[in-house]
Amino acid sequence: MLPSLTCYDAAGINPAIDHPKPERLVAGNPRRTTYSHYANAGGQVDAGIWECEPGAWRIDFAATRDEFFHVLEGRIRITSEAGQAREFGPGMPCLIPAGFKGLFEVLAPVRKIYVMIER
Repeated sequence: MLPSLTCYDAAGINPAIDHPKPERLVAGNPRRTTYSHYANAGGQVDAGIWECEPGAWRIDFAATRDEFFHVLEGRIRITSEAGQAREFGPGMPCLIPAGFKGLFEVLAPVRKIYVMIER
């Protein structure tokens, strides 16, 4: 079977819905909705659309996981453990490197394209 393109329309995709783990929660209890559009058989790549309500939680990326994202709507702020903060809005991309620790804040309801890479 030949590989085919993966198109990012949510039609027919059942989203996964969750909330930050209580021990990581800093503010609110935001509902997070993930539409996984692509996952390879080996589990090294997962890509799709992610939506979230305002709130904040601590993030702690595994030493083997990177995430690239591109904000479509809304606004987020990511602050490293060293205190460096950066905000992202529509049209802005970012790569969160493996091993990153910090604070993830959704300032306005956000929708982003993501690609998770497990090394």
